[in-house]
Amino acid sequence: MADEEQQRQGAPPPSGGEQPSEEELRAQLEEEIRRVRVEDVVLQSAVSILNLSARRIAIDEERDLEQAKLGNDAASALVDLVKGDAQPQLRQAISELQLLYAKHSGEGGGDEQSGGEQGGGEPGEGKPETPSRPEGPGLWTPGGSG
Repeated sequence: MADEEQQRQGAPPPSGGEQPSEEELRAQLEEEIRRVRVEDVVLQSAVSILNLSARRIAIDEERDLEQAKLGNDAASALVDLVKGDAQPQLRQAISELQLLYAKHSGEGGGDEQSGGEQGGGEPGEGKPETPSRPEGPGLWTPGGSG
């Protein structure tokens, strides 16, 4: 009985070497999908977009300011759809990314991909976590964990 409860909660089967059947895996996945809320996916999407945009600015080999601006604009469009405490954190990250974008688009090196747009986007747009680390951006997550 305990084994069935563990499987319903998504826990791996007890150590016996038995792998869950395809049907059991499908049922577990269905249960997980049933619990996912759209607003959670919106938040995770915004965070993922900001992290990728930060990479497109901060890592020289990956620099693509046009992509970074697109990502910043996309995250800005999503921020009002995010509820709760994460919204101010997203706005802060967007703001930091905007500053980082402006700094790199004015350098002259690597701005050929920016389409000549300097600072583009709306005021208050930014970047996740620490924008000036030379090894590139870290992953930002709501609540500062990650």
